[in-house]
Amino acid sequence: MKLIGLTGGIASGKSAVARMLRAAGVPVIDADLLAKEAVAPGTTTFGAVVARFGGGVLAPDGGLDRKALGALVFSDAAARADLNAIVHPAVAALAAERLDALRAQGAPLAVYEVPLLFESGLERVMGATLLVAAPEDLQVQRMATRDGLDEAAARARIAAQLPLEEKRKRATAVIDNDGTLEQLALRLGAAWRAATGEDRSFVAPQK
Repeated sequence: MKLIGLTGGIASGKSAVARMLRAAGVPVIDADLLAKEAVAPGTTTFGAVVARFGGGVLAPDGGLDRKALGALVFSDAAARADLNAIVHPAVAALAAERLDALRAQGAPLAVYEVPLLFESGLERVMGATLLVAAPEDLQVQRMATRDGLDEAAARARIAAQLPLEEKRKRATAVIDNDGTLEQLALRLGAAWRAATGEDRSFVAPQK
């Protein structure tokens, strides 16, 4: 089974691309969803996160307050490294389970959507990589609208990731997301051909 990595900076449009892929029948495994599963209350990983960061990262319902945890780790590189060291192995184990299930079903390929693909060196185990790229000012604008982040917080999150130009150099194909969803669908089609050699049409998701 061929594994395609899908990545991009925060608020670059990875989720929109993933929706288009799923709608076209491509299986997509989302590392962010696996991370939420990995740190669910009662798991070993959840306990390790709370032990490292304290009760201040707990939400009223007893789960993790992801906004509080994000604010903490995106302002502290050492804390971010500690969180990644706790969570990434659990996510990798869950991803392996999902991929094994797809292989057992005879799936010819799958997409692994992971924000820190290049930062984690995961491109080494991918057959190809797709990068969703957006201008930084547009990322900041989207984070303000979507997450309520101010400009300083948004730029801190962007700065915590590998620079976009470095990602461009390492990706098999780049999908620039600075236009409409219809343009994004067409660019995904071109990138998909470059990464897989397969012609496939993609449709912009309904807003």
